[in-house]
Parts: sequence; C-alpha cells; structure tokens
Amino acid sequence: MTKTRTISSEVLRAFEAVPDLYLILSTDFTILGASKAYLEVTQLDAEDIKGRYLFDVFPDNPGLVEADGSFNLHKSLEWVLQNKKPHHMALQRYDMQVPPVTGTFLEKYWLPSNTPVLDEEGNTSFILHKVLDVTEQVLVKERLEQTEQEVREMYGEQKITKAKLVAARAEAELERRKLHNIFMQAPAMICILEGPQHVFTFANPTYQQLVGNRPILGKPILEAMPELEGQAVITLLNKVYQTGESEFAHEMLVRLDHTNSGTLGNNYYNFTYQAIRNLAGDIDGIMVFAFEVTSQVESHRNMETANQELHRMQEALLQLNQELERRIAERTAELEFSKAAIEAQRNRLHSIFMNAPTPFLVVEGPEFTFHQINPAFKRVFPGKNMIGKNLLEVFPELQGTPIPNILEKVYRTGENFEALEYPLMLSRHDGADPEEIYLTFTYQARRDEKGEIDGVLVFASDVTEQVKSRQKVEQGAERLRLITDALPVLIGYLDKEERYQFTNKAYESWFPIKADELIGRPVRDVVGESAYSGVKQYIDRALAGERLDFESRMPYREDFVKYIHTSYVPDIRDGEVAGFYTLVHDITEPTIARLKLEESEHEARALTAKLAAANLELSETNAQLTRTNIDLDNFIYAASHDLKAPIYNIERLLLILMESIPSEAQASSELTHVIEMIDSSISRFKRTIDHLTDVTKLQKENSQEASEVNLTELIHDITLDLSAQIESMDAKIEVDVAACSAIRFSEKNLRSVLYNLISNALKYRDPERKPAIKVSCEVAGDYILLKVRDNGLGLKPSGVAKIFSMFTRLHDHVEGSGIGLYMVKKIVENAEGRIEVESEIGKGSTFSVYFKR
Repeated sequence: MTKTRTISSEVLRAFEAVPDLYLILSTDFTILGASKAYLEVTQLDAEDIKGRYLFDVFPDNPGLVEADGSFNLHKSLEWVLQNKKPHHMALQRYDMQVPPVTGTFLEKYWLPSNTPVLDEEGNTSFILHKVLDVTEQVLVKERLEQTEQEVREMYGEQKITKAKLVAARAEAELERRKLHNIFMQAPAMICILEGPQHVFTFANPTYQQLVGNRPILGKPILEAMPELEGQAVITLLNKVYQTGESEFAHEMLVRLDHTNSGTLGNNYYNFTYQAIRNLAGDIDGIMVFAFEVTSQVESHRNMETANQELHRMQEALLQLNQELERRIAERTAELEFSKAAIEAQRNRLHSIFMNAPTPFLVVEGPEFTFHQINPAFKRVFPGKNMIGKNLLEVFPELQGTPIPNILEKVYRTGENFEALEYPLMLSRHDGADPEEIYLTFTYQARRDEKGEIDGVLVFASDVTEQVKSRQKVEQGAERLRLITDALPVLIGYLDKEERYQFTNKAYESWFPIKADELIGRPVRDVVGESAYSGVKQYIDRALAGERLDFESRMPYREDFVKYIHTSYVPDIRDGEVAGFYTLVHDITEPTIARLKLEESEHEARALTAKLAAANLELSETNAQLTRTNIDLDNFIYAASHDLKAPIYNIERLLLILMESIPSEAQASSELTHVIEMIDSSISRFKRTIDHLTDVTKLQKENSQEASEVNLTELIHDITLDLSAQIESMDAKIEVDVAACSAIRFSEKNLRSVLYNLISNALKYRDPERKPAIKVSCEVAGDYILLKVRDNGLGLKPSGVAKIFSMFTRLHDHVEGSGIGLYMVKKIVENAEGRIEVESEIGKGSTFSVYFKR
C-alpha cells in the first residue's frame, strides 16, 4: 500500500534545477513537479501541469494508428509500484502535442526510465520519471535508411558503391558535427566516458585544461588521471554506470595534477554524471558536465570568518552602549553643566553608530517610528524607504507576528530582548514578495535625559546564509546517519582524548548501551580493559596520523569474544590530527572456520599418503578405461564404415536382380513378399549402422558449448516437426515451463532429448484413448527438473530397468531401433545430470530429466 506524500518547496526547487529531463509523480501518476530542462523540451509551463494526471497532459497521438506510448508507460509505472525497483524502458515513440492544446502532434522518440523514491518504511513515496530525447538520432537514422533505399532503387541493388552512399550519410554526419561543435564551444567542462572502465572518447577544450597537455582520449580514466584513485568521483562513476541514475555533486573537492608537475591541487567542482543509453536502452557510457566553484567555496569560508568578526563587534557595541548608559546615569545631576561634553559624546556615538559593521537602527515612540538607520542595516534591506515610517508601514508582513508585541514589551518594561537566528518572512525591497530571512538581534530600551524610555535600539545581524548552509549540513549529516545506521559495520569517531564523538546503530548489537549514550565516553570504558590493550598501539599510531588496517581478537566480555578487521582513518585538520574514524568488520565466523581448518590440516596430511596411492591406482585404471573407450569407438566407427559398402552393394544387386526378373514373375505375390522382406532387412541394417555412428559421435558432441535455450520456443519447434503425427492421433500436448523457461545446455543435445521423449510418447500410445502429453519444468535443489508425462501403454517393472540399454525394445508393434533412450541417457549423464522413469502398465509413463544448474 503506497501513500502519496507532499514535497517541500526546497526539494522542488532543487529538483527543478536538475539539468536532466525529469518529472516527479505521485503514486496515482499526478504530476508534482518538473525540471526546467523538461519544461524547455516540452514547451510547457510548470503551473499548467502541476496537479494534473500524467496521461491527461500527455495523450497518445490520435493520428497514429498503433500509438502505444501511454500504454507502455502506464505498464512500466505500475511495475515500479509493485516491485519498488527502477525500470528502464526500451525506445518509445510517444508523440508530443504542440502547446497550447491544438491537436497538432510532433513525432518524438524517447528513452524513458522510472525510479521509485522509498521512505524509511520501504514504501513508495514518489516516482521519478526521466526521459532522454533521442528523436533527432532516430529521425537521422530513418532519413539515412530512406536515402540508401532510394539509391538502391535508382541504381539497383548490385550497382551501389561506397561513393554512391556518401551523399546518403552526409546529413547524419552534419548532425553529428553540429552537436560536436556545441560541446567544443561550451564554457562548461564536458567529456564522454565509455564502458565500465570509463574510457575517454570525447573531451572539450575546457575539460582538457584540467590536466594541461596530458593525453587522455582513448584511455580509461584511472590511466589518464591516476591521481583520482581512491577519490569519490570514481565511486560515483561506477554507481551511475551500474544503476543508470544520474549523480550530482555540489562543491566537491577533487584533487588533480593540473600542471603535470606531481603537485595535486585542492579545487572544488559542481558536476553532473548522466548515463548514456543506446537505442536498445542499455547503458554504454557516461556524459560529464562540470563547473569549477573553488572561488565560491573560498568566499563562503571568508563569509563565515566575517560573520564571526561581526558577532564580536556586535558584543563590543552592546558593551559600549551599556557603559554609556552607566555613565549617563552617574552624571544625571551634572547634565546642565556638561551639555558640551554630552553633545560631543553623542557625536562620537553617532559616528560609531554610522560606521559600525553591525546593522543598527533606532525606533522612537510607541508607534516605533524609524528614526536612525546605519548603512549596515540599509544593506540588509537595500530597497526599503524607512526613515520617518513606523514599523508596520515599513514591514506590513510583520502584522500578526510576535515582533510588534515584543517591541511593545521592551518599550513598556525596559527589559532587553535577544533572539538567535529568528526566522521572519520579510521583503528586502518595497513591493517585493517576502522571503525567509534569519536574524540574530537584540532589542534594548533607549532612555532620554530624564531616564524615561523614548525608543528602542535594535542591533541585528542577517544570518540567513549561515543558517541555510548549516541546515543543509545538518540534513546531510542526518542522511549520513541514516546510511551508517543501515550498515552492518561498526562506524565511529574518536577524538584526541580517545572519546567517542560518533557511533552508528551497529554498536548497540555489540554493547549493552544505546549508540547516542556512547558519545563522550572513553573507548577503554566501552570495550573493556582486555580488548583495549590489544588495540592501544593502533590507536596511538592513528592519532599520530597513520592510516591503519589490521585484524585482531577482541575479548570484549568473558562471554563475548569477536575477531575483527578494523580500519583507522586519521582526521587531519590544518596539519593536526583532530581524531580518527574507525570502521570495524565482524570476521568471527570466517576466522573460526579458518582456525578449525588449520586444526584439521594435520589430519589431512596423514591421509595424503593414502590418497596419493589410491589416486595413482585410479589414474592407471582411468588410463586403461580411456584406451578401451578409444578402441571401442574406433571399432564401432570402423565396423559401421566397413559394413556400409557391403549393404549398399546388396541393395544395388537387389535392384539389378529385380530388373533381370521378367515382369510376369515380379507380379507374383510370393516374390513380392520376399523382396519386401529383403528390402525391410536392408533398411533396418542401414539404420543400425547409422545408430552405431551416432553412438560414436555422442561423446564428441558432449563438448558442444552450452547456451541459454528457450524451452517454450524449442518445444514449439518440436511439435511443428511432429504436427502430422499429433493431428492424425488427435493428441493433446500441455506445456508448463514458466518456472524455468530457459535451460543452459547444448541446444542440439537438448532438442535430441525432448524430441526422443515426446516422439516416444506418441509412438507408444494406448490405442484405447487419445494421447495426452504434459511437459513441465521446476527447480529441484541444484538441478532443473524437466518432466515428460504420457498416458500411453506403460512398462512393467522389469522393463523399466532395461529401457535405457542399447538396442533394447519392449514393444514390437511399432518401428524402432532401441537406441534413442540410450542416447538420451548418455547425453544427460555426460552433462552431470541424470534421467529417471516411473511407469505403470495401462496408465502411462513419466520421464524425469535432471539438468545440473
């Protein structure tokens, strides 16, 4: 049962910026959003399609006789909902209606894929529908084929030369060059990688500048750029090639030797990895779009430093203001004698106020009229006309929020109010729409010379960018925790004091304490003294900056001992080790198994001498059997070869004899009967010779290469070969091989097996009833079990034991050599399988063939 969820505006905005052609759908196929790239290609407006049913927006072309685009897409989406797995569709023709709705359709070809988005409970929340527009490629191919056909019709099929086809291919080459020129002139870094090794087949000049004049085309990425080994970009490329899902990176650090001098740079990039599919829908490469954003990243870091400095100056300004009030209170009695000094102080305060980097303003009276505003505050709201207006005139969007009441309380009581990262919906320009802004601010009552409150001082800092950046980091951290908690590996982080600062859920299965309760506890207290002493040396080395991988026996508790494989990865910041990450894999079971194996090696060595002697004797016996089999094959081959000539001579002599006998004598019934008996004997003898030859070929054919054989198609071909017998007997053949529709076997040998079993079921039918044959298949342990059941004559128990012997026939009323089932048995056994039969007189027989999986 799926449940449609709502999508936050931030997620939708990020989704809309994706450079690929995407739709995001609810589980009832309602359109929830679309990428800008998708809207550009389809010429649609987002507001016109949001909330509408997918197939109402994209109907089939009524002018296309066999339009099946919507049917195929609906079937794929239903499959994704049922299986909760991605589905890649084959090439689809799905014509696009020209907007606005006019009934005019454009011929369009797409490579679609549908991917479910699962929630934490494993239910499908949304479906990502991605398409790749391949219309141009398909139409160019069709135009090329059409041109080639016209050339053939003009010159004749046998007169076409390579030179005559040049014009036919020129248009396709022109389209390829146009696309190539666009990529070569693009300001973005673009390259195309092919195959699982990511071989460079194209790189535009902007991308080539990454590594100077270093040659990269035709090389796998790790050969062209070996410094990428172990970096995250290789993992992302492998993931895209395996899943087909695009990957996006934001401000990712990539270290490359840009100057080919052996020095790695520290540069940051935004990039997209997008799978390239052929017309069959298979992934055969990856297209890379990248932009360098190193300067932006450094700018963000400088901004954080500036914000910290701003906060310190704000605190200093607050302290200065408090000191000013204290001095004013102490000298109230001397006001009349200190007007000049007070005026100078006010001038200095005004200078500080106007030059302070902290946004600052003064509102006066109970209406909170904007009286003084320093430039820093104006920069926060650059498009606002504020002087002389009251609070709600400047910011009408504050009506109904707590802010007016908070100011009123400060103005009435004189109590300061402080807020950290307070979210407000404010417009930065007059007439503009409000946007979410985070402010850290202080409201402080301002008093006149009589000590009465006449206004409010406002100290504010715009921390919107820092808050949103932190929120993204926190969201990323939460996603990271979800991922690490789902892994069966113990993942943690120890600081320099050897205290846990992070642990995932896996720790709870080893230690009787919640993962979040481990934070701040020393590793010695958690793992115990015995286990700690075993890894102390590795901890010291990790804190010294060394990356380690080691295995150890860890006696955590008296009744809880583990064998572990551990990796320690130092966390080096500004040249100093702040701590290290620890990844612990449980290798207890394989280690114990290995120890037991080592214990048994001694016993195995004692048996080696005996086995060697037995093997020697067995080898000699096998050699003797091999020679015997070769001699037997040679004898059968020679015998069948030597017997063919005499039997053919007898057949020719019989023809000569018949020609020499007068026609009157030939007409006698006695002579005719004798001739028929001789002819029948010759035919049986020739068949026997042929079967002997087949037996000699059987072992050689065992080496035929196996392949995936479609059982349904093979059985259909056999029934066509036997159709005359089936129709004459009014036989019914039931086929049920859905459980194993394909068997990996030699197709020729498998056909021989099935043909013999089905034809025998028809041949040895019970004359009292119509033949009914059932062919079925199922998985039986390490075997695929193929059964052929009939309702024929059946066999006695004594006959069952002989039926697979060479030249054995249990029924003489039909033609046969007794070699067929022998050959079936040899074919199956040569492939490490077996054949069994169950039979009962008057009820029929069931042949069970076991094929090794």
